[in-house]
Amino acid sequence: MTDDVKVWLSEVAPDALLADGFEDAILGTVKRVSQPEIVIYDREKCIEILMRDGSDREEAEEYFECNAAGAWVGDGTPGFLVRLPEQAK
Repeated sequence: MTDDVKVWLSEVAPDALLADGFEDAILGTVKRVSQPEIVIYDREKCIEILMRDGSDREEAEEYFECNAAGAWVGDGTPGFLVRLPEQAK
């Protein structure tokens, strides 16, 4: 993550939590009514990062679902965007 992104996040979402190791998958933030702004990641990019680090697709998805998407760490817990299938766009 670049210093510019770190500064921007600290200004727009100071209480947002980050998912370790997935900095390259950050898309931005999500504003929610009466709740803190959170960081949003691209789920597919997170899977690709895990595969780049040596996991096959099945292992990467299982690890991601259990240890990232399935981890609640408070109100600042990040979100993970699941994109529409290509044919649905």
